[in-house]
Amino acid sequence: IFGAPQPDGRGIQFIYEDNGRMIEAAGIAGNVKDESLLELLKTTEGFRKLVHSIGVSVTEENSAPVRFVFQMYGEHQNDPATSITCDMTADGIEQVIPLDSVDWMSSDRIPGQIRFEFDTPQLVASADVRFYLNDGYEAPPQLSETAIEFDSEDYRQMIGRSRRFDGNLTALHRAVEKARRGEPMTISFIGGSITQGAGAIPINEKSYARLYTEDFAARYATKPDQIKLVKAGVGGTPSELGMLRFERDVLRDGTEQPDIIVIEFAVNDDGDETKGVCYESLVRKALMLPWHPAVVLLFAVFAFDWNLQDRLRPVGERYELPMVSVLDAVTPQFGLMPGKGRVLSKNQFFYDVFHPSNTGHRIMADCLLEMTRAAEAYTPAAADGANVDVTGIQPAIGADFDRVRMFDRKELGEDLSNAADFGVESLTPGAFTGKDEDIQRVEMDYNVSQTPEFPYNWSYDGSESDPAPFRLRIRCAKLLLIFKDSGDVHHGTALVTVDGKQVLEADPLKVGWTHCNAAIVFNEEQEADHEVVIGMAPGQADKKFTILGFGVVRNA
Repeated sequence: IFGAPQPDGRGIQFIYEDNGRMIEAAGIAGNVKDESLLELLKTTEGFRKLVHSIGVSVTEENSAPVRFVFQMYGEHQNDPATSITCDMTADGIEQVIPLDSVDWMSSDRIPGQIRFEFDTPQLVASADVRFYLNDGYEAPPQLSETAIEFDSEDYRQMIGRSRRFDGNLTALHRAVEKARRGEPMTISFIGGSITQGAGAIPINEKSYARLYTEDFAARYATKPDQIKLVKAGVGGTPSELGMLRFERDVLRDGTEQPDIIVIEFAVNDDGDETKGVCYESLVRKALMLPWHPAVVLLFAVFAFDWNLQDRLRPVGERYELPMVSVLDAVTPQFGLMPGKGRVLSKNQFFYDVFHPSNTGHRIMADCLLEMTRAAEAYTPAAADGANVDVTGIQPAIGADFDRVRMFDRKELGEDLSNAADFGVESLTPGAFTGKDEDIQRVEMDYNVSQTPEFPYNWSYDGSESDPAPFRLRIRCAKLLLIFKDSGDVHHGTALVTVDGKQVLEADPLKVGWTHCNAAIVFNEEQEADHEVVIGMAPGQADKKFTILGFGVVRNA
C-alpha cells in the first residue's frame, strides 16, 4: 500500500470493495469458491452474518502510525454509513476488531471501501486484512504461492504469447533507431486506470508505462534523460473520452510530439455506445499526426479472464498495427500447476479484480518490450510503408470521430474569442456560471501529485429555484457532451435537447463516483446549425450539475 498525497497533507491508500470487487478478491486472494459465502459478501447485512471480526496488520519500516478504516456505503457513496476504524502502529502486529463492538447504522447497504490513512504522505507499507468467520462457516484452505522465476523458459514463453499481431513494425523500428542515435524521444500512453497506474505501489514509480519507458531507455538510449514519458491514463474512462482529451493530455496542446503512442482501452470500452467506432477514431487520430508516430495497441485483462480484444483486433489488423495482448500471455497458465507451466497465480498478477499488482505491471511492461525487441530485429522491406495514410483506408468498424476536437472554457476563451474555430455561434451559460473544482484528478507522467481533468468547466451549484439553462448555438455535424459523474446525492440529472427535442438524460449518479463521462448528443453526416439546451430535469433545481466540455466534428 502507498499513502497517496491528499490536500490535507495526509497520505491515504484507497481500496474500493464495491461493484463486486470484494467478491472477486475473496476468490482470488482467499480461494473462496463457495457461492453461499460470496453471496453474503454482497451486502452489509450478509457481511455481518458471515464475519465475526476483522484482523488488520500493517508493516512500515519506521512503524508509522496509521488508521485503518472499513467504510460501508448507503444507497449512494456519500450517504451516512458505518465506518469501522482502528488506530494502530505499522509494526506488523495484528489488531483484531470484533464486529459486535461496532455501532452499525441502519442505512448501511454494502461494504464500500478500505482506507489506510497515514499522517505523512508517500509512505510505502504492506498490509494484511483477514476476515475471521462466525461459527457455522468455514474458510477454505489458502493457496500457497511460489516465487516467480523471471529468467525461466516458462516466463519467456508466457511473455512471447503476448505478441498477438506484429503488423508492420517499421514505425516502431524507426523509433528504436532514433533512440540509438541519441535523439530526444517521447513515449506516450493513453488509457484507463491501468495506464494511470492503479495497483502499482507507488503509482508514479511502478506503473507499466513508467517501467516500459525505463526499460526502453536502458536498452536503446545513449544519453541520460533522452527518453521522456507522457502518461495520460484516466480511471474509469473509455476511448469515447480518450479521443476527446487526446490533444490536451497526450499532445499537451501541441507541445509534445510522441514517437511511440500506446493505446490501452481493451478493458474500459465495454460501455462504449459506439461498440468500437470511438476506439478506431482515436487510433486514426494518432495515425494522422504529421510526424507519423509508432502506434501500439495494448490489450490489458481483468481477473475474470476478459477483455475486448476480439472486438478491437480488426482495427489493428486494418492498419497493420502491433497488438500486445496481456490476456493471451497470462491467462493460459493461470489454471496450470506449479512446475507444470504455471508462472504465477492470479493473486500474484492482480492487485484487485480490475488492476494489476506491481508484478502485473512488470509483466505488462515486459510484454510491450517483447514487441519492441521484435521491432528492433525487424528489417523493413521496400514495400513496407513507414507511414500509414488513413485517408485511403476504409475503417474496420467506423471513424465518425477521427477529426473530433474538444472545447471548454479554455479553448473558447472566456470572451468566446475562439468560438468560431469550433463552430460556436453563441453560448449563454444561464445558471451554469461556476467552475467546479471537485473533479477527477489523476497522476500523470512521473508525478505522484494529481492533475485535474477538465478544470475549465461550466457548473451549476443548485442554489436557484428556477435555474436558467445552458444554451449553445453551434454549426457542426457531430457533438458530444462531457459531464461530471459523482457519488454525491447533491448532484442531479440534466436534460439535453437539440432543436427542441430531448436527446439525452445525463444522470451523474448512474456510475456513482467522481469521474468524467462522455456521451453523444448527435451524430449526423452533414454539418448544420443546431441549438443545444442543457437544463436541470424537473424537480432537480436544488441539485448540482457540471458540464466539463464538448467534442465537436465539423465537415472538412
